[in-house]
Amino acid sequence: MSRLGVKSSVYHGDDSCLGELDVIPVKDQNFQFPNNEIRIHRISPRSQRCRPLPILQTISPSSVCCKLESSSPFQQPNLINLHAICYRNSQTAVVLVGDEEIHLVAMRSKLKKYPCFWCYSVPKGLYNASLAMLNVRCLPIVFDLDETLVAANSMRSFEDKIGVLRGRITSETDPLRLAEMNGQVKRYEDDRLILKQYAESDSVMDDGKVLKVQAEEVALLSDDHETKLVRPVIRLQEKNIVLTRIFPDIRDTSVLVRLRPAWEVMRSYLTTGSRKRFEVFVCTMAERNYALEMWRLLDPEGLLIGSNQLRDRVVCVKSGSKKSLMNVFQGGICPSRMAMVIDDRFDVWEDKDQPQIHEVPPFTPYYAPEAETANNLHVLHIAKNVVEHVRKCFFEDFDGSLLRKTTDVFYEDGVVNLPSSPDMSSYLASTLELVVVAGPTVWRSSAHGRACGPSTKALAALMGYRSWVNGPTKLCPGGPNSPAHRCLLDLRVSVCYVCTQPEAVGYYA
Repeated sequence: MSRLGVKSSVYHGDDSCLGELDVIPVKDQNFQFPNNEIRIHRISPRSQRCRPLPILQTISPSSVCCKLESSSPFQQPNLINLHAICYRNSQTAVVLVGDEEIHLVAMRSKLKKYPCFWCYSVPKGLYNASLAMLNVRCLPIVFDLDETLVAANSMRSFEDKIGVLRGRITSETDPLRLAEMNGQVKRYEDDRLILKQYAESDSVMDDGKVLKVQAEEVALLSDDHETKLVRPVIRLQEKNIVLTRIFPDIRDTSVLVRLRPAWEVMRSYLTTGSRKRFEVFVCTMAERNYALEMWRLLDPEGLLIGSNQLRDRVVCVKSGSKKSLMNVFQGGICPSRMAMVIDDRFDVWEDKDQPQIHEVPPFTPYYAPEAETANNLHVLHIAKNVVEHVRKCFFEDFDGSLLRKTTDVFYEDGVVNLPSSPDMSSYLASTLELVVVAGPTVWRSSAHGRACGPSTKALAALMGYRSWVNGPTKLCPGGPNSPAHRCLLDLRVSVCYVCTQPEAVGYYA
């Protein structure tokens, strides 16, 4: 052992020894290479835009695990050459240790003590996936399906829901509640009639016109082969309704699907031209064949998820289990801290993933269709503005802080002084303070909020609380550059109220 650390031989390729480096421990870390050998498996891809240090600082769960330097009195040209190549080309030397990759990052030295490296540990495949996304300024996003993006019903589910409502109507005495429930039954009955026509005759009557099914070919991928089937589909574009059959030969699997308004606004933002702003994933508790068909209806051209990616990117969770970003990003394809989730339920996710969630009001076209809009903006339009805001904040901090500050980091610098890495949950947290108010309708942009229908009681509670201020043109409680103010400007709504103590206000009618 040297006076600094454990000496380890460095190997690359065909077991050729490049020399020796001292493994220097860092605070709160006790990492050792197996058998005191540093066996380089490969060199990472070149980075076109980002140096390795800020990428690894963003995705590594434990920051620097150790440092490497040479204490040899003799020149080690092979190691010096490795260091020079990695530094010049923004690459890392990758060592495999179990399910982890140890990335050797070539560092500058104040003392000109070369070669010298910092080492980061990340799950296999995570660095390459993150490098590809960050180079093109792309982030991962996860969508739920039912009651987040679609509301789908079969004949049986329509009949069950209508039966439950009629049972409640018989015991209801409040005339307002009776009117609401009768309206809900009528909306269910109208759509049930459309679905019945489709299931029985492969056609529907719409505004006096008979619309027949169109055959749409669908490719289903399994582990070892591709199966093609033809689904009979009717699209009622003006009503945002699609009629489809999960198993084309079984009419009982016919479903009427209502697509959430403003999905096209969200979809067009996620990708622009040939460039993606987000890599899209789906996590649902629905059955797989159903989930794949719902996503096909939402992304018919495969612009968000390519056909060869569907098997890995549409994740179906068993009933009773919790959703988890670890399961969504199997194989280390994305770091959780760079991801955000759009879901109508907060509690179905693992506790550790809940800070990454932007919870939208459930899509309830039969119960409260008026709750879909706040101040003439649909729920998904507002959610798109939140997504845009969060992405902008992430890359403002990544480019403006982390990238810039890490260019001044040297090998000899303390690891504890590294700049903090951006985390999507911190930007989502800034939206917790926002509530959109439109007349008597209250919509809270919050991971814990709900959409309230017309509610003068909720509005009065909001307006009566003295810490609320009106509009983005006036000074917000947190100041003009606070996260709440930045989010307020990004959401692009005309009437907003920002609260420093949202827990003090009742959001429910």
